[in-house]
Amino acid sequence: MASVFEQHGAFSWSELMTDDPEKAIEFYRQVIGWDVEAMPMEGGTYHVLKAGGEPVGGIMGKPEGYENIPNHWGSYITVEDVDDTVAAAKAAGGCIVYEPKDIPGVGRICAISDQDGAIVSVIAYENKECED
Repeated sequence: MASVFEQHGAFSWSELMTDDPEKAIEFYRQVIGWDVEAMPMEGGTYHVLKAGGEPVGGIMGKPEGYENIPNHWGSYITVEDVDDTVAAAKAAGGCIVYEPKDIPGVGRICAISDQDGAIVSVIAYENKECED
């Protein structure tokens, strides 16, 4: 069976966007027991959550312009091609929350909403195969 990072249609990542990442990290360390690894990102720090040594999600502060939205968890679904998925979402009556964008070292992402307004993000991960 393919990993959730390769399987089209699998939920593969969860991410918390919050006003206070450090407070959230402490809470989830106590409640869930996640290990956390900080990594720099444009505009701040991204905190990778690990279970059993494997990355399972992340916590980040709200970027500029997002201060007035509630703190929230978001989910990512692995897809083979983000742009094809965007076209399919539009054809099915959905909307694009933000245009597809490339995240270096991660992959291509986009948030979409269904016809009733439920939002989910889609991601096509970069190929992680080693080169000889």
